[in-house]
Amino acid sequence: MPLKWIDSLDIALDLLEKYPEVDPETIRFTDLREWILELEAFDDDPAHCNERILEAVQACWIAES
Repeated sequence: MPLKWIDSLDIALDLLEKYPEVDPETIRFTDLREWILELEAFDDDPAHCNERILEAVQACWIAES
């Protein structure tokens, strides 16, 4: 099932698996956006991303770390 921008928790879990050494509290949103776009399961329009979405992904990633 492809990931969309609204799938904050699932995106965060994939990022945690792919980047276990990264502290999600220190990541820049520009890097976070690129990493999400590079996820194999991610399939959504890059133009639909905004700061609120990235904040939600980051918050989920922090909570799961």
